[in-house]
Amino acid sequence: MTVAGKLVPVQAAYDDLLQRSLAKLPGDLSRLIYLASTRDYNSGAYHHDGLAARFRPEAASKALEIAHRDIFYHLAALSLAQLVEELELYLNSSHESPADVLRMWQKLEPFRVAIPVDVNPAMARLFLSNVRLALAIWRHRQEHAQESQ
Repeated sequence: MTVAGKLVPVQAAYDDLLQRSLAKLPGDLSRLIYLASTRDYNSGAYHHDGLAARFRPEAASKALEIAHRDIFYHLAALSLAQLVEELELYLNSSHESPADVLRMWQKLEPFRVAIPVDVNPAMARLFLSNVRLALAIWRHRQEHAQESQ
């Protein structure tokens, strides 16, 4: 099979992923967390049963990997203010209390596992630093809002 022949199913799987699964999620931070959850922590391979059923498992895996990397780089390039907005959207859409999620994110830093494999190390460090700052800003705003009431 030619390179172009291999890329067509990956592009179709990628487009399907964007339109069906990712479009339903509120914001790119939610999408990043979702995509990271499709990655096996032992092998690094991505799995999505629905996508694999519609396309070849290899095409589905590659589409997930590409989407994960694309969304990561988009988030890593956001301004701090934009990242705080993404964080607020994520926290407010969670089924948990935003304050509880914030506390766990600051304590355990689960966002670290949301970084794709083989991304630019400087971008990964920037992302981690910015998420920590965004968490602190959001927490400060919440504390200030409670004091004002």
